[in-house]
Amino acid sequence: MGGALYPARLVKAHADFLYRNILGNTHSISNSSTLSQKYADEARAEVLRFLDAPKGYVVIFTANTTGALKLVGESYPFTTDSSYVLCADSHNSVHGIREYARAKGASVQYIPSTPTGGLDSSTGQDILLRHKPSSPMLVPSLFALTGLSNISNSKAMLSIADYAGSLGYHTLLDAAALVPTSPFSLTEHPVDAIAISFYKMFGFPTGVGALVAKESFLAQLKRPWFAGGTIDVVQVPGTIVTKAHELYEQFEDGTINYLSLRAVTDGLRLLSVYLPLLPLRLSCLLQYLVSSLSALRHDTTNTPVLRILSRIPSRQVKIIDEQSETGAMLSILFLGPEGELLPNSFIEFSASRRHISLRTGCVCNPGGAAALLGIEKDMASLYPGATLDEFEKRLGRELGVVRISLGLANNFQDAWQVVQFAKAIGEKKTRQMLWDEWIGSQSTGKAC
Repeated sequence: MGGALYPARLVKAHADFLYRNILGNTHSISNSSTLSQKYADEARAEVLRFLDAPKGYVVIFTANTTGALKLVGESYPFTTDSSYVLCADSHNSVHGIREYARAKGASVQYIPSTPTGGLDSSTGQDILLRHKPSSPMLVPSLFALTGLSNISNSKAMLSIADYAGSLGYHTLLDAAALVPTSPFSLTEHPVDAIAISFYKMFGFPTGVGALVAKESFLAQLKRPWFAGGTIDVVQVPGTIVTKAHELYEQFEDGTINYLSLRAVTDGLRLLSVYLPLLPLRLSCLLQYLVSSLSALRHDTTNTPVLRILSRIPSRQVKIIDEQSETGAMLSILFLGPEGELLPNSFIEFSASRRHISLRTGCVCNPGGAAALLGIEKDMASLYPGATLDEFEKRLGRELGVVRISLGLANNFQDAWQVVQFAKAIGEKKTRQMLWDEWIGSQSTGKAC
């Protein structure tokens, strides 16, 4: 669903912490504010430890990954000779940076997605080489890489970020889907900046993410405005502005979420305990899902109940600390007994009747979705102002996928229930009953 289930022990521990302490806005020196600053500093240190960051990295707290990516996009010093290179299989927050690039006259270059998502390394390297900055110091260029696709389950080869860096690009990693289940080291892959959301990692708190960046990279960014907390002195009326002393303060607009930062520290420590085990555990669950779902057949025609579109790992993780070559999600389409596509909205409605939460649609990743659905030519023919409804009517079906995501809190019972639900869709009597309920809910205006 794009967010992890929050552990009861984490919520209870944080509620007890808030009950026993009084915290204040960090933009002061009162006792409560000093206490908040202490826990904010601890959280920054824990983020750096979790990401194995060497000296020279700074943690900037944001509302989420999107906020972190926007900080880079709005502040990056694009010029008319600059290039912004990104993967088609990326989140909209990564695509959105192209608006800042184009506004400053920079070129935008896409690395195409493979049919199962992600990118072909040789193709990516060729595009990076063809558009490399002629003079990195004078012509800043940016490469944004998605660590793990949130729709195709494709995990990027991080060596391509290292390659881009060797060509003179600044490198930005969207790790929102990667770090909840995969260890990542900034020492091994020293990208210039990485964006994350903590609620995707351990569920609580929401509204807190981070941009972790090199000090040398931040020094080259030029913010388009200033706000409370980012400055030391402002001349009014006038034009003189003196930036805040701490580098991270120059990028944290207004008041940070100081009441929640202790939970970030506790959450990272909790996740760190389980992280070495997660790839093995999730690989087993994913393998069970893939084999069980692929074997399902309709009871009337013996045709497949569904089709898996996302990348499936070629090998199963066997030992602790071994890393999976993909993530732990499935993007699928449900099929009727004659092979016709069943509407994703029907599947989501039916799943909710069994208390199963599924994500449907293009999950904010239009490039990855287009590749998986085979509609890249249709995507290329979109016209300005086109709506999703118009696009779907033209193609004659709902767009998107049904996504099943596994994470820290999932167990075998969860996977088994998904298989039982999919099995029920293959049973004519049950499917017809659910279909009638779905049609009825639409006619009465009830949300599905």
